[in-house]
Amino acid sequence: MNVLKSVRTAMQKRALYLRTKREIEKMPLDVALDLEIYRGDAGKIASHAVYG
Repeated sequence: MNVLKSVRTAMQKRALYLRTKREIEKMPLDVALDLEIYRGDAGKIASHAVYG
C-alpha cells in the first residue's frame, strides 16, 4: 500500500508542477513584471513551489 501511495503522491506533485509551470509561462508580461517574475524561470519557480 505504501508504494501505491508514494506513486500516487508523486503523480499528483508532477501534475501540480506542470500546471504551475504552464500558468507562469502563460502569465501576461505586465503581471509577471509586477510580481517580479521572469517567465523563463517558470520551471525553477514551479519546482520550488511544489517540491520545496
